[in-house]
Amino acid sequence: MLTPSLPLRAVPLAEYPFGLGVTDGAGFRALREAAADDAASVAGAYLEQAAAGVEPARREFLLWSAHALAPNHLPVYFALYKFLFHQKRLVDAERVALMALGESARQGGFPVRWNELRHWTADWSDGPGRFYLFSLKALAFIRLRLHGLKAAGPLLEKLHELDPQDQVGGSVITDLARACSAAG
Repeated sequence: MLTPSLPLRAVPLAEYPFGLGVTDGAGFRALREAAADDAASVAGAYLEQAAAGVEPARREFLLWSAHALAPNHLPVYFALYKFLFHQKRLVDAERVALMALGESARQGGFPVRWNELRHWTADWSDGPGRFYLFSLKALAFIRLRLHGLKAAGPLLEKLHELDPQDQVGGSVITDLARACSAAG
């Protein structure tokens, strides 16, 4: 059993925001939020351990463990698809990038399908919207490597539409795609 580097402590029932017998939605919601915060803390500890230069099999185990604990913690997706990309497991990296798009869209309250998005659909400058753009950029790069410009081009066009100031650096992938196309 893997133990996190962050200490976990038992929380006395008296510290929870509701008492015994309280069945209102707010009390249960507070409990779920506290549990989610704890899971995100442990997931963060796993991410730190994975970044500490452990061997790839251990790193992957830590990353998937972090995902299992906190599937709504967006940095876990980033670490996973980046790890898988560097391991040259592009199909797996593509799958995780798609999962990242889905989770960030769910959190941001906008459609997951990139071709349904417009610049007014979400706040692309922060939070889940910005993470969506970073993941869209990653997906474009992965698809460029897997399938070429034909698969990456529409993603890059959408990224430019949603981020015309190029805040997430999509132009780097666009330039690389153009260079590959010119050389090919």
